[in-house]
Amino acid sequence: MMMNLFSSFDPTSNFNVSLNWLSTLIGILIIPPMFWLIPSRLNMLWTKIIMTLHMEFKILLGNYKSQGSTLIFIALFAIILFNNFLGLFPYIFTSTSHMTMTLSLALPLWLSFMIYGWTNNTMFMLAHLIPQGTPPMLMPFMVCIETISNMIRPGTLAIRLSANMIAGHLLMTLLGNTGSMMSIYMLNVLIIVQILLLTLETAVSMIQSYVFAVLSTLYSSEVN
Repeated sequence: MMMNLFSSFDPTSNFNVSLNWLSTLIGILIIPPMFWLIPSRLNMLWTKIIMTLHMEFKILLGNYKSQGSTLIFIALFAIILFNNFLGLFPYIFTSTSHMTMTLSLALPLWLSFMIYGWTNNTMFMLAHLIPQGTPPMLMPFMVCIETISNMIRPGTLAIRLSANMIAGHLLMTLLGNTGSMMSIYMLNVLIIVQILLLTLETAVSMIQSYVFAVLSTLYSSEVN
């Protein structure tokens, strides 16, 4: 019996080793066959997604500095998308619902942007703390607000992803636990609701991986 609603998200350990985190690497097994076989529909779909993301990220970064820079954000989108999708399957650990995973993605990216920006474009970073057209009296407050908003960016990226993944899974778990107490008619309704929620979670998985990658791209474009 669960002592806590969130205990279903806890990693379990066998032989003092948490094997649940291996689910993060399962997506890698799906990728290699696409590059060794005759182009399939899956390969063509994935190529189309990559090219679309590349064109969009190139616009966000700027054409003159986008050579190869979009690849890291496409890879980030891919790893989050694979992990979000895998978490929808029964008995597979959802690694993106844990701050350990999401902060490990957001914090190094944000730190690298900040170190690069403050090292190479110090004056631009200082000017960025005061939005254009700010009255002189409000400048000290705007510097404080912009600094705080900049500092919490990795936290908001990580919390947004993990909270969205937890919310849907938790709702499905709560509804699923009530199934044993329902009549046969209500059970049919519950199954339909669960299928609709699963469809919604599939959309959320794609949207959240896209949002994470786009926001990371925007944060990168701000330091150049």
